[in-house]
Amino acid sequence: MKINHLTSAEENLMKLFWKLNSFYLKDIMEQHQEPKPHQNTVSTYLKILVEKGYLSTEKEGRIFKYTVMVPFDDYKKFLLKELSNNFFNHSGKEILQFLFNENLISQNDLKDYFDLKIEMKPVKIKEPKLEIANEILNPKKDKKSKDKKKKKKKN
Repeated sequence: MKINHLTSAEENLMKLFWKLNSFYLKDIMEQHQEPKPHQNTVSTYLKILVEKGYLSTEKEGRIFKYTVMVPFDDYKKFLLKELSNNFFNHSGKEILQFLFNENLISQNDLKDYFDLKIEMKPVKIKEPKLEIANEILNPKKDKKSKDKKKKKKKN
């Protein structure tokens, strides 16, 4: 089954439909939060969502009963794969790194979920080696002076 993209308005209505699973137009009008959209607007969205394959209809007398055809979990998988493909080079590792960097997930979240001992260490930036500067700032002492100090310590 091919899943199509939803507009923001369609997605908001689908959130309600996923809760109801099977419903009539009057159920939507009763359940929708204020300000309630006009019934014709909802009917138009229902028609679009049927065409996109998210809903199916069954005629019962003069009214239609709608049933959700695309489960919420399938839609979430679709969105996550699209996100991965379009923004993270098909890499779960990049997604996870982004979630950590944005503090959307913690190490404890992963430890609890996977029951593993995972320890994330902060990324350290390597400092450039300044050998010439170190030689100038910390000149090497002669071996003779070291030998003299050793002799003095022994005595």
